[in-house]
Amino acid sequence: MQYRSFGSTGFKVSALGLGTMRLPLSKFIPQKVNVSKSIRLMRHAVDSGINYFDTGWPYHLGQSERIIGKALQDGYREKVHLVTKLPMFFISREAEFDFYLNSSLKRLQTDHIDTYLFHAFSKNTFERMKKLNLLDKMKKARDEGKIKNIGFSFHDTLPVFKEIVDYFDWDIVQIQYNYMDTVLQAGRAGLEYAAAKNMAIVIMEPLKGGQLANPPQEAKDVMMASGIDHSPVDWALQYLWNRPEVSCVISGMGDMKMINENCVSAERSGIGSLSQNELKVIDQLVDIYRKSILVPCTDCKYCMPCPFGVNIPLHFATLNHQTIERRFYYRFFVRRSYSALIKNKKRLNKSKTNGHASLCTECGACIPKCPQGINIPVELKKTLDVLDKRKNIGDVFPNKF
Repeated sequence: MQYRSFGSTGFKVSALGLGTMRLPLSKFIPQKVNVSKSIRLMRHAVDSGINYFDTGWPYHLGQSERIIGKALQDGYREKVHLVTKLPMFFISREAEFDFYLNSSLKRLQTDHIDTYLFHAFSKNTFERMKKLNLLDKMKKARDEGKIKNIGFSFHDTLPVFKEIVDYFDWDIVQIQYNYMDTVLQAGRAGLEYAAAKNMAIVIMEPLKGGQLANPPQEAKDVMMASGIDHSPVDWALQYLWNRPEVSCVISGMGDMKMINENCVSAERSGIGSLSQNELKVIDQLVDIYRKSILVPCTDCKYCMPCPFGVNIPLHFATLNHQTIERRFYYRFFVRRSYSALIKNKKRLNKSKTNGHASLCTECGACIPKCPQGINIPVELKKTLDVLDKRKNIGDVFPNKF
């Protein structure tokens, strides 16, 4: 494992971090995490040299923090820089800060959190932080030893990002960044801006919700023709590790194979290690992907659950897959999951996650939750035009063609 400077903290962080928003699930109970498998996975990650664990209050409906608390017993806690987040989308009163922090400490079975982040800062949640004096609460918790470092994760525009960065002497920031999203949200300009402040920068969504791990055939052909021995995942990760501003890249690795493969990639990573030829290949990949992605959904599931049961990410994944994957049999298997969605609200399962977009009431509850700023009801209508009404993609998405 390669280790990097972690901003001004003095900590040496593993180039690869473990994200715990996509833990292995039970085969028999939807949305329930397989606890024993997850604990083995987490300990294997630590044994493989990963020393950065990222979680959050709502991940897996609270299961993520609890399972990490169990996994980090028996001496593992001391080996990990543990990160969780204050759920800004739930907080409406100053007093709630103590509830969430103390609850996370209890779930995680620890007396301190190495880094506590304001979760999913946007213009609105940043203003709420100021109104409720939550930064003072953070600093007090730091003085009490309950947290060591203060930071935020971010989903908004570059001007908002700079305003937040300049507001306080933050230790850490977590941003979405990959070779497709260099101008989205904070983007490359934000990456460089935060690095100039000597902040530790952690990257989330390095594979754009898995899209970069499963490239279209045209992209695979470019990779193969390059003669360079990188898997699609390795191309994406090496692009990030090549940059000097990046401290750690977190990946939601749901099985041992992913951990092993990504650790091998991390071991051969390095700042400025990519050749001009490799960077040229990545530019070619970007051109291919930009032609094919219709809705920039990363399957983060922040929009879920929908109050009316619509499985929002599956709709967008199916739509995007139709333009990325050219082989009929793969498209067939993706559409089979889509065709199983329920159109009758009386038949929805108990967790209300298997609904078709025809159940959408355009209530708009999902819109402020989307980190990508997608107008979900509008894009769902377009998705139905393509997938159900069989309208021409070029007519529905004229700006893409």
